[in-house]
Amino acid sequence: MADDKAGPKGGHDGDDTGREAGHGSGARRGNPALTSRAAILAVVVCAISLSLAYPVREYIAQRKEIAELQREEAAARRQVEILAQRKQQLGEKSYIEREATRRLHYCRPDVKCYIVLDGTGGDGRQARKGGPTARPPWYETLWRSVESADRPR
Repeated sequence: MADDKAGPKGGHDGDDTGREAGHGSGARRGNPALTSRAAILAVVVCAISLSLAYPVREYIAQRKEIAELQREEAAARRQVEILAQRKQQLGEKSYIEREATRRLHYCRPDVKCYIVLDGTGGDGRQARKGGPTARPPWYETLWRSVESADRPR
């Protein structure tokens, strides 16, 4: 039995010695093992990053496109609202009468309407003084060309 106690105790001492010796030589071998592990880890990280690069780039591009489409949709909605207001406005009889009177010089049968021709251009704007002369109407230009063609040279 003494051998049994001595054996494990002696074996334990031998294991410590072996570990120390193995640990000392393992330190020399540990650097190449860590380097190869680090290289494998670097390759794996690079492979993962390369495999994720394209999807991430596509995701970012799609997010930009979605944002632009949302801006366009908002602009289109504003335009629809403006047109809906304009449609409602054009449906009102009073607005149509005002515009017909203002733009087309229409008058209701029970109202006397006057158009004052004061040389300001007809639509209420003042004529420019010293500015370029207005182009004569087409019929005056045609008549002048006929008159000039009749003159002897």
